[in-house]
Amino acid sequence: MRTCKNLISIAMLALTGLLASATVSAQNVLDGAYIKENTKTQRVIPYPHIREADVMWARRVWRTIDLREKINHTLYYPVEPINDRKSLFDVIKQALLVEGSITAYDVGPIAQDDEFRKALLPSQLKEIFVRKDTVSVEDQDGNMVQQVVENTLTSRDIKQYRLKEDWIFDKQRSKMDIRIIGIAPMKEVRGDDGEIRGYTPLFWLYYPELRYVLANWDVFNRENDAERRSFENVFWTRQFNSYITKWSNVYDRQVVDYKQGIDALLEGEEIKQALFEFEHDLWNF
Repeated sequence: MRTCKNLISIAMLALTGLLASATVSAQNVLDGAYIKENTKTQRVIPYPHIREADVMWARRVWRTIDLREKINHTLYYPVEPINDRKSLFDVIKQALLVEGSITAYDVGPIAQDDEFRKALLPSQLKEIFVRKDTVSVEDQDGNMVQQVVENTLTSRDIKQYRLKEDWIFDKQRSKMDIRIIGIAPMKEVRGDDGEIRGYTPLFWLYYPELRYVLANWDVFNRENDAERRSFENVFWTRQFNSYITKWSNVYDRQVVDYKQGIDALLEGEEIKQALFEFEHDLWNF
C-alpha cells in the first residue's frame, strides 16, 4: 500500500512539473518575428499653443463617423480583442473600467449635453456597460415567469461615433488648425418592433485626455503590418470618413432639425465644402 502511495506521489509531482514547464514555455513564446515596442511606448505629440489674439476665424463643427463604411472598419474591428489589436470601443472600455485613466461625462436627460459638465461615477458607468432587463421565460411547468438578465455592451453594439471639433485659423502660424474636443460612442435606439429609430450617445470623452490612451494602441494597416499606426495617428491625420451633422449657428440646431433624409446629407456636404472653400480662399490672391 505504501508503495502505491509513493508511486502516486511521484506521478503527481511529475505532472506538476510538466504543467509548470508548459506554463513557463508558454510565457516565453513570442508570437511574431520581433518584439513590437514602437506603438506601446509612443508619446503624444503636444498641440501647438494658440493665443486667443492669434485666432482670426473659428467655427465649431459636429460630425458623425459611421463604422459601417469600409474606410472606418479599422475603428470597428476586431469586435473581439485579439493578441495585438482591439477595437476603439474596447480600448475606451478598458481605459474607463480597468485602468481608470480617463473620465466619461454625462450626456444629460435628453442626451444633448456635450459640454463635459458632469463626470459619471463608476456605478453609473457600470449601468451603461451592463444593463439589466426583465424578460418572460417559460419554466419547467410551462408557466411564464419574469427573469432578470444582464446584457453587456460590446463593441458590436457601437456603430457610430460623434465628434465635436473646432476649426481655427491661427494667423501666427498661417494655418487652419482642426482640434477634436470630444468624442462620444453612439448606440442604436430601437423601437418596440425592433426597428432602428436612430442613435444616441452613451457618454462624452474629453479628447485631449483620451489621446494619451489612443496613442499606445495599434490600428490595422491594410498595406503593411510593419507600418501600423495608433488610433491617435488616425484622428491626427484624419484617416476616416464622416458627415457633418451640425455647425455653430444662431439657432443652435442640428441639420436634421431643418433637413431630412438625403437632404440632410447634402446639407452636411455643403457645410464641408464651405469650410474647404474658406481655407482655400485664404491663399487665393
